[in-house]
Amino acid sequence: MYQHLFGPVPSRRLGMSLGVDLVTHKICSLDCIYCECGRTTELTVERKEYVPHDAVIKELDDYFKQNPDPDYITFSGSGEPTLSARIGDVIAWIKDKKPGVSIAVLTNGTLLCHKEVREALLPADLVMPSLDAALVSSFQKINRPCAKINLDHYIKGIADFQKAYTGKLALEILILPGVNDSREDLTALKQACDTILPDVIQLNTLDRPGAVSDISAATHEKLLEIQNFLGKDRVEIIAAAAQRRETKAYRNDMESAILETIHRRPCTPEDLASILGTHINDINKYLSVLEGEGTIESMRQDRGVFYQTCKK
Repeated sequence: MYQHLFGPVPSRRLGMSLGVDLVTHKICSLDCIYCECGRTTELTVERKEYVPHDAVIKELDDYFKQNPDPDYITFSGSGEPTLSARIGDVIAWIKDKKPGVSIAVLTNGTLLCHKEVREALLPADLVMPSLDAALVSSFQKINRPCAKINLDHYIKGIADFQKAYTGKLALEILILPGVNDSREDLTALKQACDTILPDVIQLNTLDRPGAVSDISAATHEKLLEIQNFLGKDRVEIIAAAAQRRETKAYRNDMESAILETIHRRPCTPEDLASILGTHINDINKYLSVLEGEGTIESMRQDRGVFYQTCKK
């Protein structure tokens, strides 16, 4: 069982995606209220080798020897991947070993204000930073950043990266009603997008229960309204979670294992990851599908969000 790889997972945007996790749960520069991995346990902007570089390379090498190539190798996981001081080294190794496999980096973008981070990500084929707010008040409310993060530097860092980057940059904006969808918020976000000039803007909303309880998903009608405001020609709305079942990476055996487990007792995603011996991101993909179909339901308790099969 791999410690630093997960999947391939059924991704809405990347097909069969092999995940690489370069930090331990849950180390991040943000503590977003919507994060499906839960609250950040270590809020930091310190870059270091959080997991051993040699161990990651060993697992990747073993995976390549035993499995067909995935559509993407994706740096994401249970924290912010650019906090790893060795992310550039791992990307370079993959490019040398598997030049035909695309590399994606899912990042919150907060560390792109540092030149060494921008340079480390340049060889990637797809970089997907997020920007949920361009007003300081909303940024603090939705993303709860590390105190050392400056919003202006954050936005400028993404823009500076885009100027030098030859791959595709997809800027993700996650909308939460009553948090970052006011006209003032959207106007500031539009100005930030005009500064960054991403290749595409991906509009998203809450997919599963977040780190706090009093938030909800935006309606499709609201997302369409925001899409038109930001510029329909450059904005795409991310597909519904239930469509993940249609991807070739969807595994019925994993779905069955999850259902069999939570039928006996409610579990958190962390519980399921531990019981089933897989990564929490892998578990979250299946929970999104099953909840979207009405097969399971969630309930918030003191220890977090629990899942159980729906009562007939």
